[in-house]
Amino acid sequence: MSRLFPRTALWSRRLRAALAVLATAVAMCGVVLAATSTPSSAAVCNGYVGLTFDDGPTASTSALLNVLRANGVRATMFNVGQNVQNNRSAAQAQVAAGMWVANHSWNHAHMTSMSQAQMQSDLSQTSSAIQSATGSRPVLFRPPYGETNATLQSVASSLGMRQVIWDVDSQDWNGASVSQIVANASRLQAGQVILMHDGIQNTRDAIPQIMANLSSRNLCPGMISPSTGRAVAPDGTTPPPTTTPPPAGGTCTATATTTNVWGDRYNTSVTVSGASTWTVVVAITAPQRVTTIWNGTATWDSSGTVMTMRSNGSGNTFGFTTMTNGNSSARPQVRSCTSG
Repeated sequence: MSRLFPRTALWSRRLRAALAVLATAVAMCGVVLAATSTPSSAAVCNGYVGLTFDDGPTASTSALLNVLRANGVRATMFNVGQNVQNNRSAAQAQVAAGMWVANHSWNHAHMTSMSQAQMQSDLSQTSSAIQSATGSRPVLFRPPYGETNATLQSVASSLGMRQVIWDVDSQDWNGASVSQIVANASRLQAGQVILMHDGIQNTRDAIPQIMANLSSRNLCPGMISPSTGRAVAPDGTTPPPTTTPPPAGGTCTATATTTNVWGDRYNTSVTVSGASTWTVVVAITAPQRVTTIWNGTATWDSSGTVMTMRSNGSGNTFGFTTMTNGNSSARPQVRSCTSG
């Protein structure tokens, strides 16, 4: 026994040393794998969209938040005041899950039939209920049914809120299937906002596919800017403009005139003098949106509110149609005119 012990001890030491080397190698491999896998899993965001859910909180808010968290989504929840009052814990859960909470009126009434005083009371009561439950006062407001007018917008503004409608309607409220909701959401572009609703199973089931589509286009969920009403990064920053800067050259003059006005839209005509080839930058006020252009080639910045129009050989007058989306008073502003 005394003669075998040294060999046994030597073998044991060698075994321990080998195991130590193996353990070190495994640990090093683990570090390498972790280091190489991190960049591939990082999201590339070339733009942001606003995912919004109306009419909460509901009995299904917890289920909705679980799906949103599982898919890495932060969204804006347009809450009904009386629902918040009756389900404070659900409103608190929304905030705890990283969602932004906004005002969607007290009981989802047709607000354009109200007096200014009634509007003021309704929105103020809702904001107070949200602030009492969550600790934060809303800075965004969405009118029920998207129905609005200048008085309602003015009241919302006086209470520190920007009105937000939507660019894409998921149609989930209208019985849309999961595939239809996904198809509607696939139309989202950078800066745009989609309407969805709390409490609808098909909407929850559609979220993973919506996120897969957005990721394939390098779009990410973001917050809605209270200054522009457009979707921006969660920290409130706006991605770099996607339009090409105007070419260097001389100056020219662009004069904008409102030529036709209807209840929900109006036409603008812009005449350029001092150049036969030109680039004109025009800004519109959200939530207004340009739907049609003529006699020029247009590109847009990421906010969707700054249009760069270039001559296309159709002369020195171009035009476009703007949907008011509830803001009937604002008109486009010419920011610059460059020749060449």
